[in-house]
Amino acid sequence: MYIVIGILAGIIILQFIIMWKYQRQVKDICRQLAFMMKHDSNMLINHEFDVGGIGKLSDKLNELLELRRKEKQHYQEKEALIADTYTNLSHDIRTPLTSLDGYFQLMEECENIEDQKRYLSIIHERIHSLNEMLEELFMFTKLKNESYSLELTLCCMNRILKETVFSYYDEWVRMEIQPDIQITEEQLYIHGNKQGLCHVIQNVIKNGLDHGEKKISIVLERDQNQAVLRISNQVTHPEQININQVFERFYKADVARSKTSTGLGLSIAKELVSRMDGEIEAKIEKKEFIVEMNFPIVTDAK
Repeated sequence: MYIVIGILAGIIILQFIIMWKYQRQVKDICRQLAFMMKHDSNMLINHEFDVGGIGKLSDKLNELLELRRKEKQHYQEKEALIADTYTNLSHDIRTPLTSLDGYFQLMEECENIEDQKRYLSIIHERIHSLNEMLEELFMFTKLKNESYSLELTLCCMNRILKETVFSYYDEWVRMEIQPDIQITEEQLYIHGNKQGLCHVIQNVIKNGLDHGEKKISIVLERDQNQAVLRISNQVTHPEQININQVFERFYKADVARSKTSTGLGLSIAKELVSRMDGEIEAKIEKKEFIVEMNFPIVTDAK
């Protein structure tokens, strides 16, 4: 009889000790959580023993903490990216704005009609450059927004390339450039976005016009199941181009000749190509800077 009473008493004491430790562990976890809420800490929840699901609860809390820290880091990086973007662009925009103010003052003081027309033409050019910069900023911001999705439809690469290239006709005539254009007669269809493809082609061509010489080549061909678009231009100093950084935002190989460029063009092109399941790369062969894009061909386009 006494043995049974002793065993029961021992069990009761053991349960009391377990409950006491359990309550102390819960209070300790609450204390740790309260500390983490007040301080920016990388510490995790610690527990002394694993009874009644305490260990499993601690593991789940630690998973939640790690997830929140990663989200916080992601948002901080995104805020830093946006802040850096606006800082760089505000510097780039300041130059054409300053020149606009100067040419407006010259127009007010000038009485010669021909000079006024020349100043007005320059003002129009500066406004156009500002508009392009703002468009690039708008597109870059959209692409960095995770909720933004690019609608993909069946697109004919030949037709889009011809339309985009033709839009540069006046500019090439003005700059005395005769582009070498080779477009396959086979109609190449891809899952893409027409506006996005136009933007990619325009950015790559504009990069060639801003940084290259008066020689540009545009080739569209089929390579097995890939539509390959290759745009290249001659450069005077290929050694000045860091081929590993050309797709990074704000990269400018020649700052002196890039006063009207945001340095976002090729970065935007890469993002758009990626969103259309394509690949883009840049390379230098002798004195030729080449941007090559590959898109999977839709074989059942008809």
